[in-house]
Amino acid sequence: MERCAVSGDRSIDFFDRQFARQVHQPDLGLNPFEQSALPHLNGKVLDYGCGLGQLSLAAARAGCTVVALDASKVAVNHLQHVADAEGLPIRASVADLRTHQLEEGFDTVVSIGLLMFFDCRTATAALSELEAHLRPGGTIIVNVLVEGTTYMDMFDPQAFCLFEREALARRYAAWEVLSSAHSDFPAPGGLKKAFATVIARKP
Repeated sequence: MERCAVSGDRSIDFFDRQFARQVHQPDLGLNPFEQSALPHLNGKVLDYGCGLGQLSLAAARAGCTVVALDASKVAVNHLQHVADAEGLPIRASVADLRTHQLEEGFDTVVSIGLLMFFDCRTATAALSELEAHLRPGGTIIVNVLVEGTTYMDMFDPQAFCLFEREALARRYAAWEVLSSAHSDFPAPGGLKKAFATVIARKP
């Protein structure tokens, strides 16, 4: 069973503080999950939970148009400032992604490191919303924390979802799965973060 709790905003505050520290670093680079996603980005891209937007920037520099959404004003303002300075086709907006309704279609949908910060019912609904707005033949890239994660400091105790390890693989079994992987990373205090990542093409 998935381990989960219901709504809250502690995680938004956590990342706002983190982003405020990181925004002054000269080159943030792509994390390993973003690096694995980059070759699969095509056409009109939704970066759902974009953070400071390194993947959005890389996608736009490679010729994609990007809609980037995040709950952090710090992150979104930083991303739009960089995009405007470089003349990149990125539209970045602040949104509460627990309730946000999409209104357009996309060729690629990316959600890296976000859905576990929702309660499980909301996370599942958000996945359905992303899938509904992905065009046939488009690619979805989803990365979440899974059961086995022991580092919990970034979670609001009232709002999180540790997915079952194989939940994403099962969900996209009828799609063309391009990649399905598990990754464990060390965390402070001898704890760990356990991730699942699936890249799949919509029928």
